[in-house]
Amino acid sequence: MNAFKPGFFIVVISCLLFTAVQAQTKKPEFNVIAFYTGKNDKAHVSFVHEANKWFSKIAEANKFRYDSTSNWSNLNPVFLSKYQVVLFLDTRPEDPEQRRAFEQYMKNGGAWMGFHFSAFALKDSAYPQNWDWYHNVFLGSGQYGSNTWRPTSAVLKVEDAKHPVTKKLPATFKSSPNEWYRWSNDLRKNPDIKILLAIDSSSFPLGTGPKAYEIWHEGYYPVVWSNTRYRMIYFNMGHNDMDYEHPPHNKELSFSFANETQNQLILNSLLWLGPAKK
Repeated sequence: MNAFKPGFFIVVISCLLFTAVQAQTKKPEFNVIAFYTGKNDKAHVSFVHEANKWFSKIAEANKFRYDSTSNWSNLNPVFLSKYQVVLFLDTRPEDPEQRRAFEQYMKNGGAWMGFHFSAFALKDSAYPQNWDWYHNVFLGSGQYGSNTWRPTSAVLKVEDAKHPVTKKLPATFKSSPNEWYRWSNDLRKNPDIKILLAIDSSSFPLGTGPKAYEIWHEGYYPVVWSNTRYRMIYFNMGHNDMDYEHPPHNKELSFSFANETQNQLILNSLLWLGPAKK
């Protein structure tokens, strides 16, 4: 019978621990920073909390690092130099210096992913259309036009099945509930814009009201698109359904990241924006 050799087991355990440490300390392929405000509409706040949890959860398995901040003063060249992808989860920068820093970051090859309200702009509102480059050139959408209400699911149609973002997605799929936006500009007329997903006509009527104009019965509505002049993608999704009317008020009725197909679309987009494939 072989004698017990403790030295052998010490070596084996040391090797296993070293391998585990290596796996945990392996440098990510790219770094992501998400900016958010998270103070206004409860539906947007709900989405922000949900997004931060979801991106943090999937980061290590997909070889990226995820950080988030509500300090918009971090939107400066020194801070941004640490990150390859920037996310706007709910709003946009308002300070002129922050806006210039973001525009320069994008023109220098940075990447961006935006959700829902980050594209909102409306004259004489708290978020006026006073940033022409961002809304008309970068996003291409112009001002907010109108929205559906209540937040409801829609059948989304893939408009470009060959794009890396839409790979392995079905031709149509049902989204998580959302408040859908209409824009002042027709994105189909902009040669720089690549529309990736739009609302399928089978979704109509879309919305439940109570106001008649909050229910859409026809029309063409892009919901995910990219600007081919930049490394960017915008998602109109990002507004959870909330129970504002009944106690306990502000109860969450839906979650944006409770949809596997939609999640795959977002993950595909983030990995496409990551520098490893550029």
